[in-house]
Amino acid sequence: MISRPMTRRLCKNICVMTLGFTMVLLSACKKPAEPQAAPVAPAAGKPPVTAAKAEKPALPPLFRDIERRTFQFFWDTSNELNGLTPDRYPSRPFASIASVGFALTAYPIGIENGWVSRTQAVERTLLTLQFFRDLPQGPQREGNAGYKGFYYHFLDMQTGLRYGTWVELSSVDTSLLMMGVLFAQSYYDRDDPREKEIREIAEQLYRRVDWNWMAKRKPLVSMGWHPEQGFIEADWKGYNEAMFLYVLGLGSPTHPLSDDAWTVWTRTYDESWGVYEGQEYLATGPAFWNQYSAAWIDFRGIQDEYMRNRGIDYFENNRRAAYAQRAYAIENPMKWKDYGENVWGLTASDGPQNTTQEYRGEQRKFRGYSERGAGLHSNFDDGTIAPTAAIASLPFAPEIVIPATEEMHERYGEYLYSSYGFLDAFNRSFEYDIPLKRGRIVPGEGWVSTDYIGIDQGPILAMIANYRNGFVWNVMKKNAHIRKGLLRAGFTGGWLAAKEPEARPTPDEAADPKEAEARAIGTAESRANSATVPEAVDPAPDTKPE
Repeated sequence: MISRPMTRRLCKNICVMTLGFTMVLLSACKKPAEPQAAPVAPAAGKPPVTAAKAEKPALPPLFRDIERRTFQFFWDTSNELNGLTPDRYPSRPFASIASVGFALTAYPIGIENGWVSRTQAVERTLLTLQFFRDLPQGPQREGNAGYKGFYYHFLDMQTGLRYGTWVELSSVDTSLLMMGVLFAQSYYDRDDPREKEIREIAEQLYRRVDWNWMAKRKPLVSMGWHPEQGFIEADWKGYNEAMFLYVLGLGSPTHPLSDDAWTVWTRTYDESWGVYEGQEYLATGPAFWNQYSAAWIDFRGIQDEYMRNRGIDYFENNRRAAYAQRAYAIENPMKWKDYGENVWGLTASDGPQNTTQEYRGEQRKFRGYSERGAGLHSNFDDGTIAPTAAIASLPFAPEIVIPATEEMHERYGEYLYSSYGFLDAFNRSFEYDIPLKRGRIVPGEGWVSTDYIGIDQGPILAMIANYRNGFVWNVMKKNAHIRKGLLRAGFTGGWLAAKEPEARPTPDEAADPKEAEARAIGTAESRANSATVPEAVDPAPDTKPE
């Protein structure tokens, strides 16, 4: 367990010393200033506004431990024979292509910190890319891993094939995979033959993704496709986590989305823009909507047309979202246990169970894996806190994230913090004696997840690296495809206005219970599968329709 910062304890002791030191000690012993709320938006059309410059808070040693443990999640749990990363661990039901994208990003972070050698990471990365390149693709229901360059959301950990007929060909999860693929392409820049092959295969994988095919209702991109039913009726429309999907689609050299794709994507932003908990921003609920794209793309100082008109950038938007989540926890309108200034964070995460129970004299609905959030939209809250929601907001608002991370570790670390860092989520209010599909009840403490989830681990690691020195952002700035996608989306200013960094030329393209449980997990975790379900319903025994 990490103790409270020593300075506060010393402060209390020193303040009882002689009056000769009073003036000095009073300044040292004052209560730390309350973090200032993010500023409201200026008039439209002005340069982006950001929070007032302040000295960058130093990270306490706890964060180095979190980094190392979270990195080890990806290094230890990925299949050494094919590079596939489990969706979750230790239950490990299947591989998630999105988790692979975060794993490919994690390996260079491990190199930079000395946790693995460059040789080790090159071997793992090359193995992974070769495996994905060689996996069969086709329209058939079985025997394939993907189609038209896209991959199925969940793959068998050993064979790499579609895990089941319920698994969709996922546009957003393929995009998370491709962000990791392009990150690897830009990081491994040496003349070593293996690094050259990494760059070449990364280019091949990216070039064969047919974004136009997935844009069934052009220019918007469908959430996915099933060989059994065809395209999912729901499209990706803003504002949510899919910004990076459109950046990738616009940057494609082979199957690019049309010029109006970004304009149409942002056309629905006004439905989310408003004032929530004292902040004016794109006030959608789940934290990961603000974190996924920002894990790879540095939005500081760059703006698209929508943000130019609003007078801020996406980085500032995300900062306000973090402050709003914290303010919501302090207000705690539903009176959940322990919510407060340093216990906050709602996002997509594990939860205790799909059930309705009495809480404080009224019926409350709880969920298993589900989106949770605080905002004008997608604001379900059942008392479940996910540490990744706060920690992955570190670059946006370190002054509130650092104390939150320390407090959650200190108060709950005995059962929430383990081999690979923070377990996925906890709920201090859920103490009901009912059967659970996942997680456990800690007597007197409530429910806690027993799994780590790859897509929640990944943002933690990337965002701590970005806070330290902008590592992931700076690597991704070198990628010509990402830069092109941002420019086609209408982003200007900031680092995009600087001379394009030199980059290597991109080459030319050369039904048992276990199955039922796995299906339940995967269905719950797939936004595409739930795209037409407006809210949770009481589940059947083997499904979780959040």
